[in-house]
Amino acid sequence: MLSLIIGLSVPTAIAPPPPTERRPVSETLHGEVFVDEYRWLEPLESESPEVGAWTDLQNQHTREVLESLPCRERLTEEFSKLMEIGSVSAPSMRGDLYFYRSRTGTQDQPVLMVRKGYEGEPRVLLDPNRLDADGLVSLDWYDPSPDGSLVAFGLSRAGDEMTTLHVLKTVDGSWLADEIPGKAGLSGWAPDGRGFIYSRLEDPSDPYSRVIRWHEIGRHPQQDPTLFRQEEPSRVPFAYLDPAGRWLLHGITDGWSKNDLYVIDFDRWRRDGSLESTAIAEGLDGRFRPVAILGDRIWMSSTWKNPNGCVWRVDLHAPGEATWELIIPERPDAVLRGVSHARGMLVTRHIKDAVTGFERHTLAGRSLGVLETPGLGSAGLSTEDDRTEAFMSYSSYNEPRSIYRVDLASGERTLWERPDVPVDPATVSVTQAFTTSRDGTRVPYFLIHEKTVVPDGDNPCLIYGYGGFNISMEPRFSATNFPWLEAGGVYVVANLRGGGEYGEDWHRAGMLESKQNVFDDLYAVAEQLIEDRWTTPERLAVMGGSNGGLLTGVAATQRPDLFNCVVSSVPLLDMLRYQNFLMARFWVPEYGSSEDPEQFAWLKAYSPYHNIKTGTSYPAVLFTAGENDNRVHPLHARKMAARMQQEADNDHSEKPILLWVDRDGGHGSGKPRSLRLRDRVDVWSFIMWQTGLCR
Repeated sequence: MLSLIIGLSVPTAIAPPPPTERRPVSETLHGEVFVDEYRWLEPLESESPEVGAWTDLQNQHTREVLESLPCRERLTEEFSKLMEIGSVSAPSMRGDLYFYRSRTGTQDQPVLMVRKGYEGEPRVLLDPNRLDADGLVSLDWYDPSPDGSLVAFGLSRAGDEMTTLHVLKTVDGSWLADEIPGKAGLSGWAPDGRGFIYSRLEDPSDPYSRVIRWHEIGRHPQQDPTLFRQEEPSRVPFAYLDPAGRWLLHGITDGWSKNDLYVIDFDRWRRDGSLESTAIAEGLDGRFRPVAILGDRIWMSSTWKNPNGCVWRVDLHAPGEATWELIIPERPDAVLRGVSHARGMLVTRHIKDAVTGFERHTLAGRSLGVLETPGLGSAGLSTEDDRTEAFMSYSSYNEPRSIYRVDLASGERTLWERPDVPVDPATVSVTQAFTTSRDGTRVPYFLIHEKTVVPDGDNPCLIYGYGGFNISMEPRFSATNFPWLEAGGVYVVANLRGGGEYGEDWHRAGMLESKQNVFDDLYAVAEQLIEDRWTTPERLAVMGGSNGGLLTGVAATQRPDLFNCVVSSVPLLDMLRYQNFLMARFWVPEYGSSEDPEQFAWLKAYSPYHNIKTGTSYPAVLFTAGENDNRVHPLHARKMAARMQQEADNDHSEKPILLWVDRDGGHGSGKPRSLRLRDRVDVWSFIMWQTGLCR
């Protein structure tokens, strides 16, 4: 396949990037003066025609560079085939109805399907591809009513994630008049299916205006009563309705490390309007997540005093922590990442060195044995309260996502759906290795390559990383990685601190004042790969998005000697102003804020935008952003690209600093196949060019 492109020459006449006007703005923060020459690039294009015109020139320059690369045509052909691979989700079960998402062939968006019986004939229930000729409308979520006769679902357009809630009838797919805009999400159906709890933004232009409301089918949403309202930017309300309709659990998150949890007699509220909350967990340093409610007792997972996670049982009539009963204790060797409730049992999902394992338990906590997975990879479980039938989704770096039907009582597993893939996963080797970070911490990473590739000291290598928000980088299959592997590339996934691979302690070791640990972990992995002769700095690339875009932006500015090229997607890069835009105050518990003098010092030390040094030779960089991104503002990529283009001592024909702002995209979700194809080709042709596979 792509080995045929090695030896082709790269373009020889690449123009320099478009010049950017400097308009200095001075600002004093905690006694230090900062001059920002590119603050004029902060508005959205809808607010500033000159920013739109500047972005046009940058996008045009980037297209000229990327589309002139000699490997682009072949990559487009390869990825077109690979992206026709279908996908299917684990079904949600309601009675004898099985709801799931499926995408086949050239469909831009997954389609909501339903079967009567798990082996029944599939029927299209909702096809987003028919709602927009350009494929820009996406199904963000769906949730069937308890008897499956109705389905609530959310739609958004062009990746803006401003979901509108709708309801349809399962019998014929017809839509009801109920329509709730404003980034709406369902929080639980009433048992009779005549109403539901939901959340939305009271003011769609204000990301900190979330409310929790009660809706009855057929009533205009303007008449829906508000139960809870967001009071502080970084503290977000949530709610969960007991499937029996008796209890409403609600709470407030405080970042990704802790939340409060309360209970309300919801049945009483519906009778007489009394909304009295009783604290289950308030002011405690841990996360509390409802797992199941049976009668007057709740089972909840928690990291309080158990950073690897445990499960408690609580009497809702006396919910104070002094009365909690520990049902499933913390494991010292693995991290609890989820608990599923099925009839008569709890199934825990643990990860150990980023690999999934399941164990079944009685409701009293007694182990019923391990639930085997198909291999060493990442798996999830779809269960329902009324049955021991479940569906397991499983994938690894060399195995496509497959869905298995499981009998939780016996552990028996049979394949339900698996996509056909036009690549041979058996040719790929997956191993886990460890390195030592700067402070002595042991850091794992996955090493993926074709079995014929050996550490000869000169392999092209790409590291992917994230390192934040308690998110674990677990094994996932991606067919579009195979052209890189077939061309001799090595793919590495680094399990950096800040993630959830080793519990809450691992997460906290990579946030706030400890954020530099994340970057040091990345450098340790890179240096280990070089020491072990897998690659060299001249052939080493690094890629990440969102918080991972921050990671790669820091890598480019702190260690330009270590990487040949960098891909920084939808990134945070100006860490002294990030909290002022969109929903970024949600992330202050994770990063801190420059408004605080102590936190300002941490942020200034690594903020990529503020650590560009004039006259330094930087790696080639591709910054990408979405104009419709409601999470990370595109100003970060714009300002960073402009400043780095001006200050870097780069030969831009060989080491360009490129910017691509997608006018039809957001943070990444909901993109149609055609745009995802273009993005994959952009990124991989850039990386292959810079690491020698496109020459």
